[in-house]
Amino acid sequence: MLGSARVAVVVPAYNEARLIARTLHSIPAFVDLVVVVDDASRDDTGCAALRCADARVRVVSHVNNLGVGAAIVTGYARAFEGGADVAAVMAGDAQMDPEDLAGLLAPVLEGRADYAKGDRLSHPNAVYHMPVARLWGNRVLSWLTRLCTGLNLSDSQCGYTALSRAGYERLPLARLWPRYGYPNDLLGLLALHGVRVSDVTVRPVYADEQSGIGARHALLVIPLLLLRVAARRLAAGLMPVVPVAPETGRVAARPRAR
Repeated sequence: MLGSARVAVVVPAYNEARLIARTLHSIPAFVDLVVVVDDASRDDTGCAALRCADARVRVVSHVNNLGVGAAIVTGYARAFEGGADVAAVMAGDAQMDPEDLAGLLAPVLEGRADYAKGDRLSHPNAVYHMPVARLWGNRVLSWLTRLCTGLNLSDSQCGYTALSRAGYERLPLARLWPRYGYPNDLLGLLALHGVRVSDVTVRPVYADEQSGIGARHALLVIPLLLLRVAARRLAAGLMPVVPVAPETGRVAARPRAR
């Protein structure tokens, strides 16, 4: 499946000195480049990443804290400048199962999609492993995201993703919301620019990590971002859509223009 493709992994990290080594040691050997973006951590996240002594790892440090979305944009730029054909995102808190990475990359490397997104909600263990508030919160936000983007997706909030070089070159990532809520804004940009999106079922992993997402993000920030996504679609003359039940693994079609 990998063939001659050059695979990069972007690891956005903020105050992850405790877990960053666990994340980096778990990244599969077929990955060629690992870009850790230290988003102005107050601990020694960057140094902890360098101590892993992995020749694939490059550490980029933000002088100021810009947010997880901005860290991912920085990581994408470094990954594709470094010759990557596809760049996956794995959080620095070891919350993404490395055994799912090959499956996540498959739709992109096989040319069936330009952006693959992890879908925890379709995993049979989701109801057992995901906290109840997150499970139902994600379902509601995913419904709203389908409504506003027109994409046929399941788990809008999953940050375990893979982006092709072609998809990267089509996206105006300078416009991406830089902080929590970026997945919804990014999905809006993908839909607006006709980038093919595919859901891939991944394992939900919850252990001793701490989430930075709170009620304010779920109830205020993300809904406001989705209103902006919907406004962009209407301004572009795209038909509103009625949300449908997602079909895991199916590539979403381009939005239909009037």
